[in-house]
Amino acid sequence: MKRKLARFAENETFPHLFQPKMYPPQDHELKGKWHDVFFKNRNPIVLELGCGRGEYTVNLAEKYPEKNFIGVDWKGARLWRGAKTSHENKMPNVAFLRIMIQNIASFFSKDEVDEIWITFPDPQPQKKGERKRLTSPRFINIYKQFLIPGGIIHLKTDNKPFFDYTLDVISENNFKKIYATDDLYHSDADDEILGIKTTYEKMFLEQGARINYLEFSLNNEVLASTKYE
Repeated sequence: MKRKLARFAENETFPHLFQPKMYPPQDHELKGKWHDVFFKNRNPIVLELGCGRGEYTVNLAEKYPEKNFIGVDWKGARLWRGAKTSHENKMPNVAFLRIMIQNIASFFSKDEVDEIWITFPDPQPQKKGERKRLTSPRFINIYKQFLIPGGIIHLKTDNKPFFDYTLDVISENNFKKIYATDDLYHSDADDEILGIKTTYEKMFLEQGARINYLEFSLNNEVLASTKYE
């Protein structure tokens, strides 16, 4: 408990970690202004939803300094790790948001986000939890409010039923499936960014789990600028 409280206290000192205290949700002062006010550039913005310790946010930001990355999670003690690492390494293209993801439309305007990563989210396996799945129609409709046309959504998960569920959502809504594999590390995917491993992923791999990966767009247009090469 002392360690958690210490992390919460240090979180308050990070200028790139935003912990808005507002309920019910209302538009944040940075909505529509992330490029100009915070990052001070027009580089593409990439979100990592349910980022936990921010492994993807930090590693992608290091690999791609020409893009801006924002990790989003509700767990402050976990966010501390990514926020501290990026702060110590003086990474100007990194930010973190401590919010409930269902409120994220209060923080981003139309066409403000270029890409989304969803890395090992809670699969909400019970039928009653379907609305809480981060690839459910409920959440997809939220992402549509700020994701650019042709923007890409990436999903990595060890949960095959959740992976299959997302494939069904894509098919039923006529979204564009770009790439899909139910065994990432025995597939033809050769992009090195897929090899970034979260703490949970490492644990799953040690247990012999297969990693599922999916890349899709919410319409048939896919912008080349969002692809990693």
